[in-house]
Amino acid sequence: MELPLRAGTTRRTALSGSEGLELSGADCGDERSDYELQRARSIRLNKEFLHSQQMIANVVDEADAVLVTKKWWSRSHATKPSLNSVVSAIDDAGFQGQRRTTTALTLQKEQFEKMVGDIGHYADMASQILQTHTDHEIVALGGLIPTELQATLERVQSISLTPNKHYNITASVKVDDIIQNLSNLGNLFEFDLSPSTWTSTSVARLETRYDIKIQSKTSKGEEYPHGGVEVKGEMRSKTHNGAVVYGKVEDHRDGTYTITLTPQTAGPHQLLITMDGQHVQNSPNDLDVRPKRDYRILCNAQQVIQCDRPRGVTIHDNGDVYVVSENHCIYVFDQTGQLKNTIGSSGSGDGQFLYPYGISIKGDVLCVADFGNHRVQKLTSSGKFLHKIGQQGSGHGQFNRPVAVIIDSTNKLIVSDWGNHRIQIFNENGGWLLTMDGNGSGNHSFNHPWGLALDPQGNIHVADNGSNTIKVFTKEGVYVRMYGDPNHPSGIAIDDEGYSLVSEWDGNCLSIYDPEGNKIHTMGNLKNPYGTALDPRDGSVFIANYGANTVLKYCV
Repeated sequence: MELPLRAGTTRRTALSGSEGLELSGADCGDERSDYELQRARSIRLNKEFLHSQQMIANVVDEADAVLVTKKWWSRSHATKPSLNSVVSAIDDAGFQGQRRTTTALTLQKEQFEKMVGDIGHYADMASQILQTHTDHEIVALGGLIPTELQATLERVQSISLTPNKHYNITASVKVDDIIQNLSNLGNLFEFDLSPSTWTSTSVARLETRYDIKIQSKTSKGEEYPHGGVEVKGEMRSKTHNGAVVYGKVEDHRDGTYTITLTPQTAGPHQLLITMDGQHVQNSPNDLDVRPKRDYRILCNAQQVIQCDRPRGVTIHDNGDVYVVSENHCIYVFDQTGQLKNTIGSSGSGDGQFLYPYGISIKGDVLCVADFGNHRVQKLTSSGKFLHKIGQQGSGHGQFNRPVAVIIDSTNKLIVSDWGNHRIQIFNENGGWLLTMDGNGSGNHSFNHPWGLALDPQGNIHVADNGSNTIKVFTKEGVYVRMYGDPNHPSGIAIDDEGYSLVSEWDGNCLSIYDPEGNKIHTMGNLKNPYGTALDPRDGSVFIANYGANTVLKYCV
């Protein structure tokens, strides 16, 4: 066991059941109570024993300090040991002696001092632990020290302390109550995995850095605001002979930790995260590590779906392709491109549409921007009407030809209100929350906004058709930046690495931008493309190629 003594110095001490454990931590301080001084004044032993007696008193004091420091510890037991009972137990512990003579002890004195030296060793170790180790390490070691202390004290009590002549010392050390109170401290805490980069996807990219953020919590669900917990993270391949990538851990000293991992091999993996040797929630977690995408190879479509005047497109988790058509309906195609369902018809009733434009699906919820009816409709994935939002107008919750809608991670609806030159945000029940319009001027404003997408950080990207740019805002509506020079952008999709795919209505192409907003590729040979979507399973690209009456699929 590695016990830090001071900066740059270590001492190795062997204790049963703990081999090679390296410990380090912050100074916990040395808190002592006033009764220590009273007990010291009551001890009046021969000056030959003064040094040894002080060492024995120290180890009892340090046991007290261990109990006093319990105020920093989280624990699962509802009842904590009374400090008064601890004080009483320690006051009962110690040596009471009577000085009968100053005759020097012989063999008994040497044996006694050897045992005292052993006790002094544990007293010193207890002191160093309290000064240099974290709270949870103190509790972990708290059971070892009393065990070794009790064994040594039993050996002390077995020694006859009656010398041949003129001298008598009686020894009485009671440590049972102290040990019992130490055991009453119970377990430290349990840990949970807070939302991280892994909770939203089971797919990772080869040679891409991932930062996993976790928050330690008590068994009661309260955040534990201290550092010092041993956190480990690793990514283990299920192939490649079980190759392992070990994560770099940063302790922020406030109960939060960041684990940085970069996959080095493709294929199935497991992500394992432990805190103090125990798996956190959702660990192990299965991951599919895939090669990095290269959008520069986009050229020829791998699949062509015939569809009359397609506008918006979205992909279900099962691979079904939902396409909004100017035929006032939604076509649903299976993975092979075969038509399997038609949702809606022309009209203004519930579940009917008038020139629908944008579409988005999440789970079993389908949202449609019903352009001609100035509303957004919410349906099940099979087409059952749920409810509608808005009517024609310019007030909060009203629309003037909405053209796009997306659903964020908290089920809020974000709507591109084309005719009112603004973006509106609603809760999942349709209640209005926020309007983004920039007060009609500057980079914060819009000029006929069309497509919408969310990046991995949750920022909203708006394809601002009239200003020929992409504008980025936080989910609270705060302007961040703009990028690109698309020719009347209509649709936009963003992958899990932050790459943006923008369809250009008048440019007859698809432009790809890296996460910093730099254009890296342009794919032409399209005809008035509108909606763009990504398959959530493998990242395949779908484009509603309006002018050619087709939906194109590209694999990357």
